[in-house]
Amino acid sequence: MKELDNLVKINKLRKELANATEFAGMLRAAEAKLNDACIQGLSLDSQFSLAYGAAHALSLAALRWHGYRSDNRYMVFQCLVHTLGLSSAKWRVLDKCHNQRNLTEYEGHLEVNPQLLKELIVITQELVDLVKNLPPLQEG
Repeated sequence: MKELDNLVKINKLRKELANATEFAGMLRAAEAKLNDACIQGLSLDSQFSLAYGAAHALSLAALRWHGYRSDNRYMVFQCLVHTLGLSSAKWRVLDKCHNQRNLTEYEGHLEVNPQLLKELIVITQELVDLVKNLPPLQEG
């Protein structure tokens, strides 16, 4: 992919062969986190953290499926336009979630917007479908 190769050239991504076992593990972990995020009675903060973790795992799985890796959380979300064809509007919601996650993790800001959480869960469910529809990776 030209766009992803350009990110390799500027050291935002690196090429790394896809691994079917790693990919399947990321998908399983993401589905478990998303299922847990929907458990009634959890705090909004816990639901957000779980849903965000699922969205990140799915985004990374899509990037890995294409044979790339990034250590930057923001970058795996930004690449969704190329890896899964996610719309810019949905990518911007994930960007808001990334910023919220950073406020929570690094500044102790625990106020989760319920509407943002709802949008995160819907987009993450869409990511599950998109990732599951990628052709199978061959082991080896």
